[in-house]
Amino acid sequence: MPPVHGNHVFHRIIASQNQKGWKRPLRASSPTISPSPPCPQTTIPQCHISMFHEPLHGQADVEMLSCFPAPRGDSGTEAGFCHRVTLDKRSTVSLFGNDISPIVMDVEFQTKDRLRFKVYDPSQERFEVPLSIDAPGVAAEDANYDVEFSSDSSHFRVKRKSTGTVLPLVDLFFSNQYLQITTAVPSTSVYGFGEQEHVSFKHNMDFVTYGMFSRDQAPTPLANLYGVHPFYMCVEDDSNAHGVLLLNSNAQDISLSPNPSLTFRTIGGILDFYVFLGPTPENVIQQYTEAIGRPHMPAYWSLGFHLSRWGYASLDVVKKTDVQHFDIDYMDRRLDFTYDKTNYAGLPEYIKELKTAGMHSVIILDPFISKDEEPGTYRPYDLGQEMGVWITNSDGVTPAVGKSLPPGYSVFPDYTNPRTVEWWTQLCLEFKDVLDYDGIWIDMNEPSNDLTGQLPGCADNDINNPPYIPSITGHSLAQKTLCPDSRTYLGEHYNTHSLFGWSQTAPTFHVVQQATGKRAFVLSRSTFVGSGKHAGHWLGDNNSQWKDMHYSIIGMLEFNLFGIPFVGADICGFSSNTTYELCLRWMQLGSFYPFSRNHNAEGNAVTEFAKIARATLRIRYSLLPYLYTLFFESHVHGNTVVRSLMHE
Repeated sequence: MPPVHGNHVFHRIIASQNQKGWKRPLRASSPTISPSPPCPQTTIPQCHISMFHEPLHGQADVEMLSCFPAPRGDSGTEAGFCHRVTLDKRSTVSLFGNDISPIVMDVEFQTKDRLRFKVYDPSQERFEVPLSIDAPGVAAEDANYDVEFSSDSSHFRVKRKSTGTVLPLVDLFFSNQYLQITTAVPSTSVYGFGEQEHVSFKHNMDFVTYGMFSRDQAPTPLANLYGVHPFYMCVEDDSNAHGVLLLNSNAQDISLSPNPSLTFRTIGGILDFYVFLGPTPENVIQQYTEAIGRPHMPAYWSLGFHLSRWGYASLDVVKKTDVQHFDIDYMDRRLDFTYDKTNYAGLPEYIKELKTAGMHSVIILDPFISKDEEPGTYRPYDLGQEMGVWITNSDGVTPAVGKSLPPGYSVFPDYTNPRTVEWWTQLCLEFKDVLDYDGIWIDMNEPSNDLTGQLPGCADNDINNPPYIPSITGHSLAQKTLCPDSRTYLGEHYNTHSLFGWSQTAPTFHVVQQATGKRAFVLSRSTFVGSGKHAGHWLGDNNSQWKDMHYSIIGMLEFNLFGIPFVGADICGFSSNTTYELCLRWMQLGSFYPFSRNHNAEGNAVTEFAKIARATLRIRYSLLPYLYTLFFESHVHGNTVVRSLMHE
């Protein structure tokens, strides 16, 4: 779907400040103090607020608030700079109703290479992603960009000072459940947006739309997958690069058109954009991870080869390797925090043997907890009930009940709730005394549910059935997950759904550190902006096909852009039977994934070629000091680990 142009629904923007980069200064009345709060950047403690008025062709007045921070510390220099613009709807046309007017745009000069602009409703609080981004602030003259409003007041743009390259922003729609903004891009060399299976690293700009809403489904081109990363990088025609993040967790989509332009649409929250000016591709990712959180420093042992399989029927068939993963087969009836004392009898002793031999073990944990065990026999559920840690129905009281791997029905922990973090931490520490694990693999944390919503189904309302549904699989917000009007600690699942895996990752990382006393290994299927600070990622339930091996390279490059460099695909493919030739070639490639793991699904054949695999892994192991150094550079400076040649 191409972006919407013209003046159907638009918000008029008026500029005020007569300084470099700003057009058409407004005639100022006597400065007055506005009842509105100052630009909401907490690191800017004081703002002098002035209000300017100018009639707009017979329409309502528009005002601009300019926030100039007071000096901080002994240096006497300005600590930051921001502008506030109030925008009024200038048309009676409405796409989906419940339009909001006026709205406010805050423009913050956060660093010399990072700009934030935030569009929101000043009269009512809306959901914002609770990701803390430090913004020391910088004076406008010290920034490497200018911010301009066009002479006819219809365009806002960011301009690179060194080259004059601009990023104009036009066509803004802001209603209660539909927000849209269009931006022109200076070239068609656009990369990023996820999580999808992309068939090329550089995107096709021929009216392609990508949906973003975390979902449990096998990788398929154009389908929304496990995580959400509304971030892109554009390499301009002069080889400079910039990046843009829309920090929004609601269901959304992005359309790419050959103008070239991008149209962002989301169905909730606010429009919270961060622009990173580079100018090199590597600089862009360094600046991006400085904002969202640097990637964690992995344990040295986790850079070794990992072996896993869903379908180890018993402990007798588990193979010893540097890092052995235990999929759900080890559990008693697929219940978290248990192990099968029949088929996996002796598992605690086996894990200790691995540790004695210098090897390591990783256990899988799923996000759903069975509610149908005999009362008093399943501590994770009993303790969770006592502590009140579950996602609830819309009433905010009744636990949401779905269906997944364990017998019976399940409830879902709400990791945005501090009480849930306490519950999870306690259980993980207790289980460490049962199985002496070295790392935790958190799976199906989109969260996945075999039902469409929870029992008894989703109510027919605007939250569960919004007027616009982005381009996502099934065109449903409840399919394979919970109803959007379910309640979490931070609000409706409508807003927090795609944050489930992200909110589970940090407490898992911290408890693994606490339990082991060492650097944590956490592998998460669902990710969001900033997840790389606490976890690695694998590319999901890929297929044993040559194209999937090819696409794994694209996926690795993209997750390095997203600040999650500890990434790899299931070597040889997860689903379907592989072939000897494919598995051999994939093993040769996978030996150099940052996260190198062979993993496949229950019921698939096992292919053996140990001699050749050993030869390629020896090369990997000889390069581990170099790989470790790359991760150190990533952790400290935000560098990519796997990168395309344009980063060199």
